[in-house]
Amino acid sequence: MKSFTRGCVRQARWASTDVEINKVLIANRGEIACRIIDTARGMGVQTVAVHCDAESEGKHVQMADEAYRLGPPPATSSYLQADKIIEIAKRSGAQAIHPGYGFLSENATFAKACEDNGIEFIGPPASAIISMGSKSESKLIMEDANVPCVPGYHGEDQTNDTLQAAADKMGYPLLIKAVLGGGGKGMRVVRSSKEFIEELEGARREAIAFFKDDRVLMERFIEKSRHVEVQVFCDKHNNGVYLFERDCSVQRRHQKVLEEAPAPGLSEELRKEMGETAVRAAKAVNYVGAGTVEFIFDVDRNEYYFMEMNTRLQVEHPVTEMITGLDLVKLQVNVARGQPLPFTQEDLTINGCSIEARVYAEDPYKNFLPGSGTLKHVTIPTQKIEGSIVRIDSGFRSGDEVLVHYDPMIAKLIVHAKDRATALDVMDDALQQYHIVGIPTNIEFLRASINHREFREGCVTTNFIGDNEGDLLVRKPASGEQLVMGAIGCIAEEFSTNASSSGPFGEKSFFRLNGPWSRTFTFVENEAETDLTLTSTGVEGTFTATTGSCESPMTVRIVSLEKDNLVVVIDESRKTFNAVPSGDQVSVLSSTGTVTLFRKSVDSSFGDVSGLSSGGRITAPMPGKITKVMVKTGDAVKVGDDLLVMEAMKMEQKIKSTAEGVVESLTVKVDSMVNGGQVLVSIKSDDEE
Repeated sequence: MKSFTRGCVRQARWASTDVEINKVLIANRGEIACRIIDTARGMGVQTVAVHCDAESEGKHVQMADEAYRLGPPPATSSYLQADKIIEIAKRSGAQAIHPGYGFLSENATFAKACEDNGIEFIGPPASAIISMGSKSESKLIMEDANVPCVPGYHGEDQTNDTLQAAADKMGYPLLIKAVLGGGGKGMRVVRSSKEFIEELEGARREAIAFFKDDRVLMERFIEKSRHVEVQVFCDKHNNGVYLFERDCSVQRRHQKVLEEAPAPGLSEELRKEMGETAVRAAKAVNYVGAGTVEFIFDVDRNEYYFMEMNTRLQVEHPVTEMITGLDLVKLQVNVARGQPLPFTQEDLTINGCSIEARVYAEDPYKNFLPGSGTLKHVTIPTQKIEGSIVRIDSGFRSGDEVLVHYDPMIAKLIVHAKDRATALDVMDDALQQYHIVGIPTNIEFLRASINHREFREGCVTTNFIGDNEGDLLVRKPASGEQLVMGAIGCIAEEFSTNASSSGPFGEKSFFRLNGPWSRTFTFVENEAETDLTLTSTGVEGTFTATTGSCESPMTVRIVSLEKDNLVVVIDESRKTFNAVPSGDQVSVLSSTGTVTLFRKSVDSSFGDVSGLSSGGRITAPMPGKITKVMVKTGDAVKVGDDLLVMEAMKMEQKIKSTAEGVVESLTVKVDSMVNGGQVLVSIKSDDEE
């Protein structure tokens, strides 16, 4: 990880410590565990990792000084085992526990248990977590502290009739939120009275699943809004500062995708006002450590309202580090030691612009369906533009498994540059260099987003993705050149594994042809087939390539079939690339990004991947748990009707009917665990009568 030298802050020497911390247990996994270990190592602090059975050789485990097993992969059996984590901390001699984010990071009972066992919890006191963890209580506290709040219902009466009446009185659209929620979970936008109960039930299901509490609150939904949050930091000596703001408006399913600091278009006066308001909010609950006060910013009124306070380190904290030059994890550890902040608000200034992109294992073109599986090949980007920084925070390497049990984030790509325009160019260049093979990712979607006119102009709202689906969520068809590179990649793989074979690519006959040679590759894209035919010209290593999409043949000259360094000249344009074939697909990795091509196999037609429903057989798109069943045997259904709700990778997926007819059989019930591709519902069509 890069050292933090980019920002501008005058730091005093740290004062003497009150709490000895020379060994820290990290109650987390993945990239945040690795990121904490990085800083601890630089501070001379030993680290203790914990892991589930499936991550015994994980990156964070190998980076730590010690590691201990928790249990099976489901979080409830591993990373949420609070008693076991505390027992491991005591056994290993760790004086402190860093919770990271998610899991136990905002669990007041866990924080209090640490205190009761003489272990320093690197975070706020349990009382602050309780006050800010309840969205209803926090809003009452904020109102007393003169912090502006969104109008809404925060009452204790949680009956359907009371909530429905309050919603109807408030007016639509409105937002339902889990009282103990966060990360977009237990949150629903309701646009009419008719759909209120259904959305309420969905919010409650998620709230129970993720927070063990189904209480909700309701707020006025601001249609044209930005998500602007302020990073605050407080010590144990009643000192508090704000480390400026971040704009996190680009979201899908109420989860952030792109974050940047500082927020574009904010005046210095408004920045100061929001920062001081955030510090006031933190001090109202006697806060200690790193926290984030989230505001919803009404674009039309130019007003901001308190949403919630996240009582932990945020996923997007690196952009704040980049513009301030501070290591927030180092600050957390030293504040936990009892040291006062080594600077005042006047010492802090903003340097340049930083942007973070969350790289997810998901398919944006299938409603951001999360994915899991093996990362067969990973190439990380490097710094190219002078004066800029490219940073990768990741808990995965080539060959690692993205598990279905956890959030599908693979990595955070963070860039810093002198200004926003340059930072966007650095980000685009880095995304083009970031190659991941084995599972679908959102990298091309991220590129489309940061290059969209609205984002470039810095005027996006939380509706950005929904308003621009036609620009952002349209998969570009593979070009003729990419098909050629895919075909050459397949040939290179064959050449490397069978160098003595006959034909134009055999070891003895490479580039020397004794007769005509032709080969056709059939690629499948969006269920449409495209043939790419390579035909020898009689000139060594030179071919013509024809496809159904090309008006005229392309001339192809193979320069190198060396592994990881394939070189071809296509119509006088030299292309250097890598190709990773795997089964019925080949991924082409070049300077313009990654494209995965699916080949039609010889024995069977490719197209129906495991887990996709077809006709009257409705199958699970991935492994998960059934949380709601909406039909029964004998029910009549139409195409598009909701049949089931499935929870997978921290997200709810509605399973819809792909056929019209009658439910013939139902193989699952609520709480059933299912595998990807498993048949859930069979529908008998009218034609089968």
